[in-house]
Amino acid sequence: MGKTLGVILIIGGIVVGGIIIALMSVYRGEGSLTSGAATLGIAIGFLVLVLPQLGFGAYLLMRGQQESMVAESASKQRKMLGMIKAKGQVHISDLAIEMHSTREEIQGMLYELVNMGLYSGYINWDEGILYSSEASELRTLDRCKNCNGQLEIAGKGVIRCPYCGTEYFLP
Repeated sequence: MGKTLGVILIIGGIVVGGIIIALMSVYRGEGSLTSGAATLGIAIGFLVLVLPQLGFGAYLLMRGQQESMVAESASKQRKMLGMIKAKGQVHISDLAIEMHSTREEIQGMLYELVNMGLYSGYINWDEGILYSSEASELRTLDRCKNCNGQLEIAGKGVIRCPYCGTEYFLP
């Protein structure tokens, strides 16, 4: 909505600017205005009517583009979360292909989901597989499911195996 309104305001501002210039040119041509008065009329018209309209239109256009990017990111995160929960385990490469993203983008989205408390599970980065898991099961975990190594806290909501690199995400 914001992008559309922004484009309409910008186009409207350009049209109004054209009308102001045309009117001042016609009045100047008829001899109703001096060249100084026509120039002043154009300047005042642009300052009062055109520039605010163009500025507000540009603001709405940029804000609308930002909102579109946020909505697209949220849609990708919902899709990723749905795929993981539905299948139980998903290869990162499958997620990347399905979502038209890179491995780094998938990793970033996963960490965002963990920070929001929406994903609990674990990932083996070496094998590139994401596993969905119940949070209660992960909270009691002290050994890696992949290599049986002792787990270490790696950050907020993240436990990592220092031996195989598997990361466990707690909500």
